[in-house]
Amino acid sequence: MAGPQVSEAEAANRLMRLAREIARHNRLYHDRDTPEVSDAEYDALVRENAALEAAFPQLVRADSPSRQVGAAPSGPLAKVTHARPMLSLENAFSAEDVLEFVRRVRRFLSVPETEAVALTAEPKIDGLSCSLQYEDGHLVLAATRGDGAIGEDVTPNVRTIADIPQTLVGAPQVLEVRGEVFMSKADFAALNERQEASGGKLFANPRNAAAGSLRQKDPAITRERPLRFLLHGWGELSEPLGATQTEAVDCLVKLGFPLAKLFRRCADADEALAHYAAIEHARADLPFDIDGVVYKVDRLDWQERLGSVGRAPRWAIAHKFPAEKAETTLERIEIQVGRTGKLTPVGRLRPVGVGGVIVANVTLHNRDEIARLGLREGDRVRIQRAGDVIPQVVENLTRGERRDPFVFPDHCPQCGSEAVAEEGEVDVRCTGGLICPAQRIERLKHFVSRGAMDIDGLGEKTIEEFVALGWLHGPADIFRLGQHRADLLGREGWKEKSVENLLAAIEARKGFDPARFLFGLGIRHIGIVTARDLMKAFGTIEALKTAALGEDGMAELACVEGIGPVVAEALRDFFHEPHNREQLAELVGLARPAAFVSQTRVTEWSGKTVVFTGSLQTMSREEAKAQAEKLGARSAGSVSAKTDLVVAGPGAGSKLKKAEELGIRVIGEEEWARIVADA
Repeated sequence: MAGPQVSEAEAANRLMRLAREIARHNRLYHDRDTPEVSDAEYDALVRENAALEAAFPQLVRADSPSRQVGAAPSGPLAKVTHARPMLSLENAFSAEDVLEFVRRVRRFLSVPETEAVALTAEPKIDGLSCSLQYEDGHLVLAATRGDGAIGEDVTPNVRTIADIPQTLVGAPQVLEVRGEVFMSKADFAALNERQEASGGKLFANPRNAAAGSLRQKDPAITRERPLRFLLHGWGELSEPLGATQTEAVDCLVKLGFPLAKLFRRCADADEALAHYAAIEHARADLPFDIDGVVYKVDRLDWQERLGSVGRAPRWAIAHKFPAEKAETTLERIEIQVGRTGKLTPVGRLRPVGVGGVIVANVTLHNRDEIARLGLREGDRVRIQRAGDVIPQVVENLTRGERRDPFVFPDHCPQCGSEAVAEEGEVDVRCTGGLICPAQRIERLKHFVSRGAMDIDGLGEKTIEEFVALGWLHGPADIFRLGQHRADLLGREGWKEKSVENLLAAIEARKGFDPARFLFGLGIRHIGIVTARDLMKAFGTIEALKTAALGEDGMAELACVEGIGPVVAEALRDFFHEPHNREQLAELVGLARPAAFVSQTRVTEWSGKTVVFTGSLQTMSREEAKAQAEKLGARSAGSVSAKTDLVVAGPGAGSKLKKAEELGIRVIGEEEWARIVADA
């Protein structure tokens, strides 16, 4: 949208909208790790903005995307100012763009045609840029790029990445190494399998997984994630690393930093373009995602003279790959039910090659996406792999043909229960709860977990074993496991003692806390705090069910403090299903949850906020929170000006520091035990 057909007023309006839209996508990608558009769609917006600014230079805005790098970090991590800005790169989308880049370098430096402009070429890793600061050979600071000027301190997390050396021998006194933190395709797939098995968040692609893992507040979580690192440059230096990009990179490799094997020095642009073609050909077989090739002028004295313009250096450019697309037929649309009850449509395609990979399946995301594209079985579709592991449908090529529409199911294909989407959500979920086989393992794991019924001996492997044997179909079957005592004794790994311990642990949970019983049912939006609030108000599960199904059920539930319409609707949906009521009646008959009895006392701590931090030695975190609640206090997860007391165990870190800064009273476990005993 540029040129003589666009008026100045129209251009100004479009530039305003582009600035807002691109800034929003920058925040989603760089700061929140949740991009909504593909790289190709984002690049198209940036190119449109650049074309308009070139046609109307008088309209370039102060907040122009061409002047911005990334997005200012807004998360909880400490902020770091970069000694030298971490700039972005201009993009090239064709061989001609690359040749023009070299011509610009020649013009700027007055380099004659007879003199070669050597370039380095390397894969553009689709990860998260990271800066590593070394002083006297020791890693002292690691930071994300952020907005180029200010990033986030991720030093404790980076220390968990095996590829990154903690100490260097023979390095300059001050050395800032820059590179890309990423996750391999295989490690990403394995991580998502573990996340799904544990009911955790699934990541959209390796880049999001790497970014989310690196920016964790808890380094222990980062340590569990398989992050890798490849160098691509440097920042602050106390002495030069070499006379060329190639020499400097070779020096960093000798110091112990890993480098992409496809890094190469190219004598001229033609050789660089040939290497681009080789990398593009190898792309599908690489162990990590890439979205292009980065070229840099090899001579460092030329880089210094070229400098930068706006947000990008004049001496480097990123040659992006075109989005990989192909056409095929959508043969079937199948509905898969996840372990949390989400109904996900999957397209079964006539197999087609896309960028060296044979694609037979494609995610269709949700029913809204199917409606947006007008998809039906038998449609001819265009699919795309734009650097993502999972292909997507980008266009329906036979939308105008007459064909029966696809009807998204309103009942779960696994158990027949109603499938609904809550107001404001696009995901459709099964309401089968206790009886849905697709959700069985996760439901059972949650029911016996520490925060719920807390049944020792029923771990994930044991639950999977008993489900495979046909002994467990729902939570009620847990209380019938005694019927299989003889069979269990005959199985490998089960001895008399372990069987007796398991059955005793199950028996001990009869007549248990009704709030934890309710929480264990796994009703959406019902956490342990909400479950306690409900049990305080209604006393028994039966009374809660009666209220939820009554004519004024929504209003009666919403009257409970802390219970809003979302929770009320979730309860109504759960109890509305006959399957759930039948299973619940059976479970209540076997487990016999007690009526709720409040153990909260009126003490000097009533209404106050307590934070527990560090490694508690004499009690679990759950027990500590329960003690606080019995005193009428609220247990919070973070320290703020509203915190009244911090109980700190060994290893207390940022929370303890913040409490001291705010002047909040800090005590140890022994003093807390005295408070509990004296109250």
